[in-house]
Amino acid sequence: MNEIETSSKAIEVVIQELKEEIRGSIYYLNPDNALVRDLIKGLLINEGRYGYRACPCRLVYGPLEENTDIICPCDYRDDDMSDYDTCYCGLYVSEKVNSGEECVKQIPERRLPYKNRIQKRKNHASVTLKNDTKQKMQELFSLPYPVWRCRVCGYLAARETSPGTCPICKAKDRFERFL
Repeated sequence: MNEIETSSKAIEVVIQELKEEIRGSIYYLNPDNALVRDLIKGLLINEGRYGYRACPCRLVYGPLEENTDIICPCDYRDDDMSDYDTCYCGLYVSEKVNSGEECVKQIPERRLPYKNRIQKRKNHASVTLKNDTKQKMQELFSLPYPVWRCRVCGYLAARETSPGTCPICKAKDRFERFL
């Protein structure tokens, strides 16, 4: 795809961007600077390959629509942070890890294998409602604006168009229509 610069300067620019995005939040960049630099380099390489910053610790397979869950910050970050004080790749850590109170540990992968994700999507799409139930649901959810949900943290916003960046977790373009 595109050639993306992965020089020390480019990596520093991304680190500063991420620090700005997480300032005042519950997220910290891993205190291991060498690891952070390697992960950022991987994000930049993936941006060059695929056109988006896919997590360098996960396999990109199939079209973009099949991989939006692993665009950094990934959809699994918050659950991983809650359970293990770090995200899967270790880029984001909790205050406990940042202060040295806890150590980063290996954590299990939450992402389903490709075949399972496809099957889950097919099963979800095949759910049908009876006509009377559909009508009741439409009446119940007839709101003046659509409701958008951040797939990363669950933030909800009622407005005409999807928010570009989540004000809570700072994920970009990760909203789906909720209602």
